[in-house]
Amino acid sequence: MAYWLFKSEPDAWSWDQQVAKGEEGEEWTGVRNYVARNNMRAMVLGDRGFFYHSNVGKEVVGIVEVCGLSAPDSTSEDPRWDCVTIRAVQPVKTPVTLEAVKADPRLADMVLVKNSRMSVQPVTETEWQIICEMAGL
Repeated sequence: MAYWLFKSEPDAWSWDQQVAKGEEGEEWTGVRNYVARNNMRAMVLGDRGFFYHSNVGKEVVGIVEVCGLSAPDSTSEDPRWDCVTIRAVQPVKTPVTLEAVKADPRLADMVLVKNSRMSVQPVTETEWQIICEMAGL
C-alpha cells in the first residue's frame, strides 16, 4: 500500500462533502499538473491518503482510500488529464496543521513542507505514521 495527500480548498470541496459521497466516493477532478496526475496514475485500489484542507485551515482533516483507478477526468476534454476516485474512511481526531507539520523535524523532507502547492502528493510510510500519531489515530 502507498500513501498520499490530497489537497482541496474546503469552499470548493470539503471533507464533509467527501464524507457525504459515502462508499461510492468521488472523482478527484481538476488536477492540471503533470506530477500530480502521474501520482494518481501510480495509485492502486486500497491506497490511503490524507484529506487536506488548503487555503482555509491548512490542515489534515481525514483519511481517504482510493476506490477507483486513474481514468480520464470527466471535467476535461483534454485526454492528458486523469483522476482517481476516493472515498472517506475516517476523520482525524485532531486536525494536523501545516504549521505543526513544518515544526516537526522528522517531517522536514515531506513534500507538503518542500512543495506545499502540489495538489496530489506522495507520503512516505514513516510520514504517514507520524501524522497519524499527531492526529490521534
